[in-house]
Amino acid sequence: MKPFDIHNWNRVNQYQFFKNFDDPYFGLTCNLDITNLYRYCKENKVSFSLACLFYAMKAANEITEFRLRIVNDEVVEFDSIEIGSTFLNDDNSFFFGLFNNEKTLFDFDAKGKEIVNKFKTDKIFEEHWDKIDLIFGSTIPWISFTSIKHAKNKEREKSGIPKFVFGKRFQQNDKLLLPFAVEVHHALMDGFHVGQLVEKFQQKIDNLS
Repeated sequence: MKPFDIHNWNRVNQYQFFKNFDDPYFGLTCNLDITNLYRYCKENKVSFSLACLFYAMKAANEITEFRLRIVNDEVVEFDSIEIGSTFLNDDNSFFFGLFNNEKTLFDFDAKGKEIVNKFKTDKIFEEHWDKIDLIFGSTIPWISFTSIKHAKNKEREKSGIPKFVFGKRFQQNDKLLLPFAVEVHHALMDGFHVGQLVEKFQQKIDNLS
């Protein structure tokens, strides 16, 4: 973590404008074309859910604004961020898994499966309350939603941790689509940056071979 020079930031005025809003977060939902990703996961026997987390995390790490957080009313930048996500237990309760920014999907998949299995077996529920160099992820695999609202903790929200949610995949003509919801702190980024995220995420999926 290092200080971020907001005075040489092209959107310092937007930061100052939004930072004290009662609710400075905005969100959107889009459909990703995951036809190629689903095929790739099946052929290589990797978890589709973990692959979604991996490529979303990789796309976010390529955009400075997704690595910014607010600490004691100051903007800081992380060199790298990780991703956490909810996963279902066998009794349909859930746990939070925290996944490192591994270099390859195969490393991420192998270590991710170990984490999921351990948390399910040991019935672990960790909150990672003090960690902010991450993205909050979740999956709602039962619904192809078009929007979503998150539970919020006022103190935790001050840091500006982004939230990603994946929905139920569905077929449309010859494509397999996946709802993808993004919620971010408007003092730290704008719609342009969310658009960059979606574009980079889709490119990573399309380039798999």
